[in-house]
This record gives sequence, C-alpha cells and structure tokens, in this order.
Amino acid sequence: MRQPLVAGNWKLNGSLASTKELLAGIKSGLAEVVNAEVVVCPPYVFIPEVQAQLAGSSIAWGGQNLSAEAGGAFTGEISASMLLDFGCKYVLVGHSERRMLYGEDNALVAKKFVVAKKSGLIPILCVGETLEERQQGITEDVVAAQLAAVIDQGGIAALDGAVIAYEPVWAIGTGMTASPEQAQTVHAYIRSQLAQHDGAVASGMRILYGGSMKPENAVELLTQSDIDGGLIGGAALKAEGFLSICKAAN
Repeated sequence: MRQPLVAGNWKLNGSLASTKELLAGIKSGLAEVVNAEVVVCPPYVFIPEVQAQLAGSSIAWGGQNLSAEAGGAFTGEISASMLLDFGCKYVLVGHSERRMLYGEDNALVAKKFVVAKKSGLIPILCVGETLEERQQGITEDVVAAQLAAVIDQGGIAALDGAVIAYEPVWAIGTGMTASPEQAQTVHAYIRSQLAQHDGAVASGMRILYGGSMKPENAVELLTQSDIDGGLIGGAALKAEGFLSICKAAN
C-alpha cells in the first residue's frame, strides 16, 4: 500500500512573517491528517525558519531545486549537501517552470535527480507535457523521454524510493483543467513505463498529480487508482486549503 503524499511548492512566494503564520496554521490542523505524508518546499532563504518551526513535527520539508554540482564556482546555486545541512528530506527536480523558464533539459534534470538520490535526498521528479504537445497527441512520448533520461543516467534502481509528479503544464494556472480520467490515464502510463524495467519499483512508486489540485477537485483526483497524492502550488499558500487537500489524501 502506497502512503499518500501531499507536497506544497511555495514557489517564489512568502515572507518571514507569512511563513510563520502558514506553518502555524498547517500544524494546528495536522492532527486530522493521520495517513498522508505532508511536505513543504519553501524558497531557500526560509528553509532555516521552516526547520526551526517543524522540528519534531510529522511534516517534512525540502528544496525547490538543486545544483547538479557538489560545489565550486557556481554563483547562486544550492547543493544537495546544503539542503541536507538544514534537514531537508525532499527536493523537487525538473519542475515544469525550471524546464520552461530556465531551459533545463532532460539530461540536466536527470543529472540533478541522480545527484539528489545519491546524496540521500528524496527527489520528486516532475514530468509532463505542454498544451502544444498534448494537442499534437505526443503526451506519452514526452513523458517517456523524461523518464528514460533518468533511467539512462541512473538505472531503474535510482527511481526506487523516489517520487514522481505528473504536471500537465497546460492545466497549471491557465484556467484549463485535466479531468480525473485524463490525469489517471497518464499516471497509469507512467507506472507502466516503470514496470517495463522493474515491477516492484513501479508498484511502489508514489505518483503525485501536479495540475492545479485544489480543495474543490482533490477528492475526485485522489480516488483515482494511480494518483498517490498531489504537488500543490497556489493552494499550498493557505493553511486551510492545503489542509483540506491533506485530509482528502487521508
């Protein structure tokens, strides 16, 4: 049985004051979340505050990105070891915004994934297609290539114990939504691709839905057989809404 996971990606949002308020709100309602694992991914500068507030709680935290390098002359980058120094358990890898806005290709994403996994972090590998790619009918080809890049670099064993998040890029912040059936179809396809290499890895893989999951659609999405949780964007910035999704994942 796969434990549901709900991860909040705060993106480029928040302040020290709002971080304290948000975490206090999430912690106050956590008693009702007994089965799902809860994770928050704040901007780097707030990780020390998150660590201080969440120490001893059941909530894990992680980075939104990491460098493929261990150290050196890479101004502005953050390494895996730095994230680990501040208690991070997870790290997002290959988020659609990193791919689209910052030009991270499949090879670089795969390298970051392998670095994260070898360091002891749990990477959350983000995969998914744009609107143009969906309209061209190549969703499966795009997702397969994103998965293959990681398997080629790290082997299927690198995915054991990791997490995958499916992001239909066309359904994020656009007003368009993927139906639960559309989301389930791609989640099942991802699992089938992994199963071609290792059935145990495939069956144990937690695959999150990252296409604008909200309190209003969480239950319907989370009841799909291959959707194991959510990677939450905007709804993760309000404690009440985020907790509603966590409770739905229960």
